[in-house]
Amino acid sequence: MTDLTPKQEAFCLAYIETGNASEAYRRSYDVGADTKPETVWQEASRLMADRKVSTRVSALLEEARAMALVTVGSLTQELEEARVKAMSDDKGASAAVSAIMGKAKLHKLLVERVAHENPDGTPLDQSPRELAKAVAYVLQQGMNA
Repeated sequence: MTDLTPKQEAFCLAYIETGNASEAYRRSYDVGADTKPETVWQEASRLMADRKVSTRVSALLEEARAMALVTVGSLTQELEEARVKAMSDDKGASAAVSAIMGKAKLHKLLVERVAHENPDGTPLDQSPRELAKAVAYVLQQGMNA
């Protein structure tokens, strides 16, 4: 853990979240409604210039970068490794398909489609005219309830 005060730590976390030192200062310190924006900026700048605070912000940024790299790159690699392992097993086709589908979803290559129906269960014709009629029907049913 660091030797920062709780407010300094909160400032660092808010800065990572917002990317804005003034906003981080407002969230972490007691800033009144009548506090001038220049004062907030000066105090936020002073905090960012503090060696302990800037070191902590740098460490948090590095953590955030590492976490961001994990999301797509390493998950894709892990799914590929699972797929290869599943394919080497005689009964692994289902697991291999799951890994392939996971990769497709991760990379937004797979779009799930939803069938829309009219209130009577017939398929909804999605032309603008038919869609407007369906919306009008639903609204009318709601008003009559």
